[in-house]
Amino acid sequence: MNDRFTLAVTGQSLIKHDIRSLGTPAFDEVRQLLHHADLSFTNFEGTILGSHGGWPLKGSFFGCSDAVVLDALQATGFGGLSLSNNHAFDLGPSGVLSTLEEVEKRGFLHAGLGRNQSEASRAGSATIRGRSVAIVAMDGGPGPDFMYAANAGKNRPERPGVNRLGLSQIIELDHKAFDQMRVVREKVGYTAIDLTNDSQPDDPPFVDPHEEIGLGRAIFKRAPRCGRSVKIDEDDLARNLAAIKAAASDGCLVMAYLHHHHWASNWYQVPDWVSAVARQCIDAGAAMFVSHGAPVLQPVEIYRQRPIFYSLGNFIFHVRSQTSAWHAPEVWESVVGLCAYGDDNTLIDIRFYPIVIGGEDSLGGHSLEGRLVPHLATGASATRILQRFKRQSADRGAEIDLADGIGILRV
Repeated sequence: MNDRFTLAVTGQSLIKHDIRSLGTPAFDEVRQLLHHADLSFTNFEGTILGSHGGWPLKGSFFGCSDAVVLDALQATGFGGLSLSNNHAFDLGPSGVLSTLEEVEKRGFLHAGLGRNQSEASRAGSATIRGRSVAIVAMDGGPGPDFMYAANAGKNRPERPGVNRLGLSQIIELDHKAFDQMRVVREKVGYTAIDLTNDSQPDDPPFVDPHEEIGLGRAIFKRAPRCGRSVKIDEDDLARNLAAIKAAASDGCLVMAYLHHHHWASNWYQVPDWVSAVARQCIDAGAAMFVSHGAPVLQPVEIYRQRPIFYSLGNFIFHVRSQTSAWHAPEVWESVVGLCAYGDDNTLIDIRFYPIVIGGEDSLGGHSLEGRLVPHLATGASATRILQRFKRQSADRGAEIDLADGIGILRV
């Protein structure tokens, strides 16, 4: 086995177009970085329209791609994919089956989708240049129950879908506001009888209705002050931690992956519950924790000498100009992280290469459709991205040195 194994991690790839013919020098530099790593990883933010067909299950944010985009990701240098995200079910179970079929046909190391819950929860594993590597990939939603994979039960077939980490949004109300909410609920006549006709009851099970109530699929909780929090499904968490532990026990370098849209109101803030999940994944044996969802670069943290990437933002982001939220420059800036591991799967260092999707010249324009591929950032752009990343990560105790247009974190 080689003493050093390099794993490249990037932002998510929401890809709709075949980008293989795009040969700008700045994109070629990014491709070279990915090809030089032993394994390069991204989240495939989408679903494949393939032999199993499917029907759109979303409105304006629906998305599917032809299988050729997987060829484009492979040509870019990716060998590992997470498939667990909010777009993985945009064509329903049919899209899940097509995505699995096309990903498996190309030999990607992958995780996060399955023909049932057992398969979706399972770690994807492979031996790469003598190193055993595994991925456990989860999605925290929010999303409807039917997008998540399920095992067969009595008189009930299995359901293809996404591997779930169940998260419930808790809205905390002070005593006065909570009592007002209870009055509102009673006035509209929202009773237990109504809930018997709901396949996804709102009321939290086994709680005191004077302390928690459900209304409109939100959980309202009595608290000293108003705020928001997230409740994690303990069974889902235990199932995923068990998959991480099993893969680590087999000697794998394990990547734990989470996609979610339970962001803080400030995209740069990391919710406390994410930190707790990340640390439990590493305690279970993961060599790194990687997350996407918030569409910006968030800090890196080192916990027990292992990296936590709270959000790597975007790597490929094929969206339409009509969505005003995507025009912020930070949405189009990120880093490629090259993580070097020793022969015992301990982290040696990480080198961060700044990127701008579409290049620096595209940031001033109004059209998003032309921003197709990431460019390696240089000069003032590189300094801006890395300095911001350095400051954010320093707040979480990670020290990044800047030199020659890249960031270096040594352990």
